[in-house]
Amino acid sequence: MTSIEIGLWVTGTMLVMVVLGMRVAFAAAGAGLIGLVWIFWAKKGMDPAQFQWALGVAVKTAGQIPHGKVASQALSLIPTFILIGYLAYYAGLTRALFEAAKRWLAWLPGGMAVSTVFATAGFAAVSGASVATAAVFARIAIPEMLKIGYDKRFAAGVVAAGGTLASLIPPSAILVIYAIIVEQDVGKLLLAGFVPGVFSAVIYGALIVGMALIIPGFGPAVKGFTWKQRFASLPPALPIVAVVVIIIFFVYNPFGGDAWGTPTEGGAIGAFIVFLMALHHGMRLPELLDALVETAKLSIMIFTIIWGVLIYVRFLGFADLPGAFADWITSLHYPPMLILVCILLAYAVLGMFMDAIGMLLLTLPVVYPAVMALNGGETVAAADSAFGMNGTMCAIWFGILVVKMAEFCLITPPIGLNCFVVAGVRPELSVQDVFRGVTPFFVADAVTIAGLVAFPGIVLWLPSLA
Repeated sequence: MTSIEIGLWVTGTMLVMVVLGMRVAFAAAGAGLIGLVWIFWAKKGMDPAQFQWALGVAVKTAGQIPHGKVASQALSLIPTFILIGYLAYYAGLTRALFEAAKRWLAWLPGGMAVSTVFATAGFAAVSGASVATAAVFARIAIPEMLKIGYDKRFAAGVVAAGGTLASLIPPSAILVIYAIIVEQDVGKLLLAGFVPGVFSAVIYGALIVGMALIIPGFGPAVKGFTWKQRFASLPPALPIVAVVVIIIFFVYNPFGGDAWGTPTEGGAIGAFIVFLMALHHGMRLPELLDALVETAKLSIMIFTIIWGVLIYVRFLGFADLPGAFADWITSLHYPPMLILVCILLAYAVLGMFMDAIGMLLLTLPVVYPAVMALNGGETVAAADSAFGMNGTMCAIWFGILVVKMAEFCLITPPIGLNCFVVAGVRPELSVQDVFRGVTPFFVADAVTIAGLVAFPGIVLWLPSLA
């Protein structure tokens, strides 16, 4: 049996385990270890006397991965970004953001829902976790929308969809994970997510306004706020701006010259600023301990998935499955853009059955080399490429596309995690209510993804300046 055949059998077995309900981390690690044993044993002709040797080599190979691959400075961004989000909640920044957005945007048709979308986008700028964003605003925004007559299902859908913006707008834990897996610059990827994240929020807002204009009584405008009240709402939300500016300056200095430091250092300073704000707003030791424990729990979950999947990735390298898949993709006699669209559609289907992080970690080791080969390779120049961009920019562009697809999967049934979180926070809502409420946002996400595919400059303008 060839290494490619072994790779296909092991990958198929792993997918079956995931579909049957096994955690992605354990399914990937188990399949990867079995695959390594199989590969090494096959090299010895499947001699029974050599099985113990193959098992020993496979265990040693897999055992080096947790420390050797995860002891990376870039990955330290993940707990830092998650901590910023939890501290921001205790600092009262979420309530301040929502109040500012309400006073400035609630006069629009569907204004309270639009305010919720942009408040979640603002909170996404200090939180790398979509689930945390959805949970926080389910407590704050849904009661406000219900109070003025919104349908409860749509109110829940707005929060669930708005929470997905944390996957794109930096700091984003998923973008950091993508950068580690494909070995691209973390700073440029974080910059690349900013404009598409704002673009996605604008599309959401436009959808809500359009629905409010077409459907009578859909989303009543809220008026009566004076200019004095509007400007008074801005200072409590300024720490958000400070954190965003710090992180951007530590990635890219827009005034020229070197950046102030690394993204890791920017994240750490941002967390310290939000910590001081939380203390100023009355956070005490129990709340601090809650924030630290929740950060540790979510970080450990993400790191465990990374450990397990990297064992599987190491096996894929020995099996040469990514190279074989890339050769097959490039041999297809179809336009490269059509193949890319089919890959994105496959992500939409796969995301119905897997969580976003697990889906990206399992597929990227195979799909990413294929997309890069489709464009012309890692070192291709823009003039010679299929998508009109060099290898580095193609990696960034594709990263934003797949992360946006991961956002889409957070609200699609039956595994839309944000929908389950919103339903869990609001006992008056069922999961079915939330899934019905997010349905219009499928259209908005489709428009957003189409815009990012048709106009790559939306993604690449900011990182091209760095």
